[in-house]
Amino acid sequence: MANSTALYSNITQVSVYSNKNIETVRMALLILCICFCFFLYFLTLILCVYFTTAHIRENTRYVLFVHMLINDTLYLVLVITLFLGALYMVFLPVPLCYFLVSLCTTSFRVTPYNLAVMALERYVAICYPLRHAQLCTPQRSHAAIAIIWAVGFLPCVADFIALSSSVGTKFFSLNVVCSQPGLLKTSEQNTMRSITLVLSFALVGLIIVYTYIRIMLIARKFSSGKSSAFKAGKTVMLHAFQLLLCMTSFTSYLIDTYIKYYLDSLPIINFLLFTCLPRFLSPFIYGVRDEVFRKYIIKWHSSAIALG
Repeated sequence: MANSTALYSNITQVSVYSNKNIETVRMALLILCICFCFFLYFLTLILCVYFTTAHIRENTRYVLFVHMLINDTLYLVLVITLFLGALYMVFLPVPLCYFLVSLCTTSFRVTPYNLAVMALERYVAICYPLRHAQLCTPQRSHAAIAIIWAVGFLPCVADFIALSSSVGTKFFSLNVVCSQPGLLKTSEQNTMRSITLVLSFALVGLIIVYTYIRIMLIARKFSSGKSSAFKAGKTVMLHAFQLLLCMTSFTSYLIDTYIKYYLDSLPIINFLLFTCLPRFLSPFIYGVRDEVFRKYIIKWHSSAIALG
């Protein structure tokens, strides 16, 4: 059970630190706050560009990108809240705890699903350019986002049914330190969560590989490395890189298993590197790289400095 729990998220692999580790904890929290502030700054710039530029709001690619950033922000807020609550032993009612954990895990699953849809949008744009305007509209992108969230939330419904059938009503009246292992009461829950996670990443990985191959086959027909197909191929590779970053949570269990006896502060290091860092990088991987967003970000940043 510990295996799949660790694979699913790092937020619960934390304990109360002794005095000798308090400085490490404080330094880690300081780094976390600084990184989160930079993340929010770039997120604010990107959102300002998105909501004040009509043609960007009507572009399916940017709709999906902004949704991913908002989802990453939600995930970071939830995961940091749960991490600090576990770190400082804050007790919450079980219903509230289950809601927060379910929302957090759903948000975690939504990120790779969103990457898959973004890769498919690039695939349609390059392989079926004449149908792109018809298939990839803002309305359809909003429908795709709703479907993504529905699919991401379904495992939580199955998990709640399995949990409710195994525990009495007294369990939901308890106050607990909110953590995912504390809500795993049956082997069925553990199995469902492991299978859902593995299948999700495997399916998304296959979609990204397939779309990249098809796009690059189109790109080979063009001699110029500056063609839209080559650029789309690079974008899909960025999706694959982002998926790989999301999958780094798999390595945290192995690191905790073999190194935890040598490094007491390992849980918080794992939390920073494998849970927070991949989401902190999203605005830089996509927003700063994109020519349209980069132009507007520089403009907004220059205006902010001038007003300051």
